[in-house]
Amino acid sequence: MAESKSDRRAKQRFPVKLPVSVKAGAIEEATQTRDLSTAGVFVYTNSRMQAGSELELVLVLPPEITFSEKRWVCCRASVVRVEENDKDGNFGVAAVINRFDVLPEI
Repeated sequence: MAESKSDRRAKQRFPVKLPVSVKAGAIEEATQTRDLSTAGVFVYTNSRMQAGSELELVLVLPPEITFSEKRWVCCRASVVRVEENDKDGNFGVAAVINRFDVLPEI
């Protein structure tokens, strides 16, 4: 029997819409997540990106995810999949997180 995508995921995915700043080369925009885990993230963007592109994401993780207090984090990620959303005219971007750093509270 075929294994579903959710069965192959190694980390728990949280279906949460969070504001996020996404930077890919010269492109930078404020957007939101659809879901995230410690291993990956799915965001919506107005810019078309290519698989393999490098991203920098800055967001605040809520206490429900950190299991303590909210935390600012900066993630380095690589795009693995891009989905075109004909209805909204934007793009869904799935990325694997290569590294993340907790930032000091500003």
